[in-house]
Amino acid sequence: MSEAHAYTDGASGGSRGPGGYGAVLTWKGKTVEISGGERDTTNQRMEVTAACVALETIDEGHVVTVYSDSSYLVNCMRRSWYEKWRENGWLNHLQEPVANRDLWERLLEATQRHQEVRWKKVKGHSKTAGAHKTGNDRADELAVAAKKKAGGERTAVGRLAPE
Repeated sequence: MSEAHAYTDGASGGSRGPGGYGAVLTWKGKTVEISGGERDTTNQRMEVTAACVALETIDEGHVVTVYSDSSYLVNCMRRSWYEKWRENGWLNHLQEPVANRDLWERLLEATQRHQEVRWKKVKGHSKTAGAHKTGNDRADELAVAAKKKAGGERTAVGRLAPE
């Protein structure tokens, strides 16, 4: 069983405005850092986008563990909220359209590329060291940098990290 790990994070200022996402991915002995941003978005959209991009980037067929500080993302996937949303025609419990449906559908499709996807909630912006602090902090740095850069058009950046 081939394992992969994805540390993901989103960043945005206020309720709407420039935002960015970042991801640190490891699989098959390599580490890849990816980031991108949008001029008019929300933090929730950037959190889900980070997970989408991570799962789309990692080669198919892995057991992937996604680490995120987003309760919204982790709870949706671990508790399968999306199943109820789909059953209800993508309406939430208030019978209103589910926010970010386009990204949830993209994420569900991206999960199908892999043998299994595990979702782990990590503490964001923690001052104390933990098992996942380095990966989470780096994903945050990438997301914040992408947010700052996203003043204009859409951006997407990817690079192999030095081994």
